[in-house]
Formats: sequence, C-alpha cells, structure tokens
Amino acid sequence: MLGRLLEAGYRLVEDPAAAQVLLVNTCGFIRPAVEEAVDEILRLAAFKEENTGKKLVVTGCLVQRYGEELARELPEVDLFVGVDGIGAIDRLIATERGTCSLGRPPVFLQERDMARRLSSTPGSAFVKITDGCDNRCAYCLIPTIRGSLRSRSVDDVVAEARGLCGAGVRELNLIAQDLTAFGRDRNRDGELETLLARLLAETDAAWIRLLYLYPTAVSSTLLDLMADQPRIVPYLDIPFQHVSDRILRRMNRRYGLDDLDALVAAIRTRLPECALRTTMLVGFPGERDEDIELMLTALRRWRLDHVGVFPYQDEEECTAHGFSDKVAPETAVERYQRVMSVQAGISAQRIGRLVGRVEEVLVEGVSPETDLLLQGRLRSQAPEVDGCVYINEGEACQGEIVRVRISEAHTYDLVGAIVDGQDGPVRPG
Repeated sequence: MLGRLLEAGYRLVEDPAAAQVLLVNTCGFIRPAVEEAVDEILRLAAFKEENTGKKLVVTGCLVQRYGEELARELPEVDLFVGVDGIGAIDRLIATERGTCSLGRPPVFLQERDMARRLSSTPGSAFVKITDGCDNRCAYCLIPTIRGSLRSRSVDDVVAEARGLCGAGVRELNLIAQDLTAFGRDRNRDGELETLLARLLAETDAAWIRLLYLYPTAVSSTLLDLMADQPRIVPYLDIPFQHVSDRILRRMNRRYGLDDLDALVAAIRTRLPECALRTTMLVGFPGERDEDIELMLTALRRWRLDHVGVFPYQDEEECTAHGFSDKVAPETAVERYQRVMSVQAGISAQRIGRLVGRVEEVLVEGVSPETDLLLQGRLRSQAPEVDGCVYINEGEACQGEIVRVRISEAHTYDLVGAIVDGQDGPVRPG
C-alpha cells in the first residue's frame, strides 16, 4: 500500500496532524488485536476532527471480518477497505467512501509488478509466497478472513526477490501461513524446495530464512537442502501449538507428540546448529493441568531456542467456540506464565552457549536503547520476534553483515564487538 501511494504522488509524514490521509492497516485475528486496532483508529480520528479535510481510511483483516459492522460503529472513518483492495488503495482513497473490496472469499495475491516500499529493518525484507490457508485449525480465523490457499508462481517470487536483492536486501524472509503448502493448490507438493533452489541460483541473498512451516510437512529433502546450502540460514519456525495428543486432535492439528519428538530429533541430527522457534497455545477448551505438565516436560527435553506462548482467545466464528470445557481466562494466564517462566530459563541457557564465539551479524543500525551502540541480529534471530545483538565496539553500516565476537548473553539478547581488525569506537554507519 505504501508503494502504491508513493507512486501515486503521496509522501510519508511523521506527524498525523500534517497528513491528508490517515491510513490504519489492521489485524482482526483475535480480540486483543481488534481492540488495539480500534483504539488506534479512535486516536487518529481526533486528528481528523481538528481538520475536516483529512480522510481516515481503515484496511486489512479487521475490515474483512467486521466491515459493515465497523461502518455502523465508527462513523468517523471515511473508507473501509477489505484485503482485496490493497492493490488499488490509491484509486480507492481518491474515489470511494463507505466500505469496499469485501469479497468473500478474498482473492488478492501479491504479484512482483506491484509497487513496494520496504518498511522492514535495513538489509532485510519479507517475501510473502502464499495467501490464505487450507488447514482449518479449530482455533484459527485465517481461512475465514484471508480465504483458501493461493500460491504465487515460482517465477513471480524469484523476480521479486531479484529486485529486492538488487536494491540492497541481504536477508530474504519467506513467509506464509504454511510455507510447506506452497504450490499445493496447483497440485505441486514440494515446490518450496524448487523455489529455494531458484533463489539460491538466481539471487545473491546472503541469508534466506523460512518462517512458519507445518510440522508434518517438513521433509527430509528440505533438511538436506538446508544442510548443504549455508545461505539458507539454520533457523526454522514451526508452530507446534501444543504437545497433548488429545488437545491436538481437538485443535484439528494432524500430528501428535511422537511426531514432534521425531521431527525435533531429525532436525537436530541433520542440522545440529539449527535454531528452532515454535508457538504454544495454552488454555484451549478441554485442556487440563496434566496437559501443561506434558508441555513443560517436552520443552525441557527439546530445549528449543525460541518459544512464543499465547493464551487461547475464544472467537465466535471458530470451531472451538462451540467446544465444552472452556478454561477460565485467569487459568489460561497462569498457565501462560508457567510455560514462559520455564522457557525463559531454557532460552537463556541456549543463548549462553554463544559467549566467546564469533558469529555473523546483520547490522540493523543504531540501537533504539542508546546511540552509543549498534544493533543487529544473528542468523538464529528472526526480525521483530527474537532477541538482538548489541554491538559495543567497531564500525558498520546498516544492512552490512559483519563478524562479531560475543562477550555477554542475557535471556534473549547478546552483546559483542566487531572483529577482523575493526577496533575503533562505535560509530553509526
């Protein structure tokens, strides 16, 4: 959307009071995200009241889920745009009011020819290779909001990646609701490996990262490719969601604890240095204390690098909303705290192994904590969700990959100095 608007002659401003268009891109997946989005809409509506010439526009998944209801409840908003309107946001802002582009199911799919303005950290870019999802997990609204699985072509993704790398991107983060489903809607299972081979051959990306893979579809072919190609960083984000066979069946997840044990063992055998991230959902209907104990035992056994934990949110449109044996919200929060506490200790031990080692770091720029430090990420740290590396000695530019000797480790973050003879004071690039 930024790309389309800049191409149409708009420019970005930092101060909402100076803007002609106030554009809010929303999430509508769970209630806290809905509440956060509404709060932001109302905050920006105050700027509109001071200048009636402004236009307040709300887009994204919240609109796709609640479009007509939002129009009734938020008369301050001039235009609501569903997910199918992203590619024409400039025209819609110029010509439309009310609600538009609320087709169900959505059909929008990113294409390489669409204008794009990078908003990620310098040197890094997300590349979305599919939209929608066919997994139909009992707690998830993605198929309802985003529609069924739609994959881009390999040629289209590679062309976009070439353009990004030509513009200075060093790290390509491939994302989808399920990367392993790429091409399945075209009856082309295993197309993720084909895409990776093309990206390795046709781009100069230093790091290629895989975010969000379904546990049972992580193939030995993929692990072998990662082991043989160091440019595919040894990092896998595989949402497990739970470990209890009974709860996983209720979630409509197609695996059990034995499958997860086998997967972790296979990854550790083929990729001993691979950083593993997962997510766990606690407080799902029917969950018992013994299910949480099973989760804690598994986490202690697996010793994963990064784990995100989320209390279950009971969304009306989800299958799980009709389940009995609901877990009290305060119980879900207590279980969340228990799991996070155990995993914090594991993460601290895992990251502590790096002290004294020299690691590659992608420099993101001056640290927001202090302008006396640079900040970057290891290959084992994905953008925005994992920890970071604070660089307290040496010089580097944003987007540069440098070698850093790690001197300190905290629960999630590291501290180190640039090596290779660069020993001057810290200076932002």
